[in-house]
Amino acid sequence: MPKMKSVKGAVKRFKVKKNGSVKRGTAFRSHILTKQDAKTRREQNTPKVIAKADEKNVKAMIN
Repeated sequence: MPKMKSVKGAVKRFKVKKNGSVKRGTAFRSHILTKQDAKTRREQNTPKVIAKADEKNVKAMIN
């Protein structure tokens, strides 16, 4: 049986942390940030983790 290929789009978007949770990026961070208030921009800098319900599917796509 051949190996399963990983989904390259998912590999570029997600990283698995040491504790097993999966890091993700934040939307609305690319450009035109001057329209956003400082609180929003500051919150978008904090690390985000995907929902527990989606972890199994994302890990299957990555590995």
